[in-house]
Amino acid sequence: MARREAIVGFIFISPWLLGFIVFLAGPILVSLYLSFTTYKPGLTPVFTGLANYTRMFSDGLFYQSLRVTSIYTLFSVPVSLVTALVLAILLNQRVPGQRLFRTIFYLPSLISGVAVAIVFAWIFNARYGIVNYLLSIVGIAGPNWLGDPDYTLSAFVLMSLWGVGGTTVIFIAALQGVPAALYEAAELDGANNWQRFWNVTIPLISPVILFALVTGVIATFQTFATSYILTRGGPSNASLFYLLYLYQNAFSWFEMGYASALAWFLFLIILICTGILLRSSSMWVHYEGLGRK
Repeated sequence: MARREAIVGFIFISPWLLGFIVFLAGPILVSLYLSFTTYKPGLTPVFTGLANYTRMFSDGLFYQSLRVTSIYTLFSVPVSLVTALVLAILLNQRVPGQRLFRTIFYLPSLISGVAVAIVFAWIFNARYGIVNYLLSIVGIAGPNWLGDPDYTLSAFVLMSLWGVGGTTVIFIAALQGVPAALYEAAELDGANNWQRFWNVTIPLISPVILFALVTGVIATFQTFATSYILTRGGPSNASLFYLLYLYQNAFSWFEMGYASALAWFLFLIILICTGILLRSSSMWVHYEGLGRK
């Protein structure tokens, strides 16, 4: 009976297993092999050992793409988290039209990256974009956001705020899970609004903050669509994100072996960053009933 149940179970999950092997596990293993070769489509891969990996450290564009992506992550993730938390606190208040406001702030996160990039191409347009128009009202001459290397990355950071609706919803759920009795106890002890927020709210939603932080770092290191559509890495490689550079090697210059090595190095970077964040969580993440673990 147990054997028959196991066979039936494998039959039912076989479509997923087949898809996983063909479309995920297979390409992952192939890319690992290709990262140790020199390979262009249509030609036979030539094994070169660690040549692709050592090539990175003499590649100026590799360092530039890593620098751009790191700076973007350092600014975009904290700004997005703070914005999402502030919005969650505001949308958690009992005011008329609360559900409507939540829907309005969440809807932008459902729009695809291509559509968002096209919209922001108009918003940040140097001549007739709405951002520069609003700046002109207060007497400020707006810069060429997407054409000036000094402002391009700032434009991408501001653009990242468009999708904070998903994180906002998660924070709203976390805020609603904080027991009201703790706020009442803190108020009886004389705590003001800021003290209740810092000593009650933040510790109890810290696991959710950790989740948003980890997923945010992973997402920003995989930024591609907006930079590909808006700037193609320009001007002067100021928006050459790591994944865009990987794409250029793979599908513009057909350096599949080097691109595979870049992909695995990106996996290593994300793995290290995630490990550091999870390791540091013991110092600031509070799990209710367990203290800090």
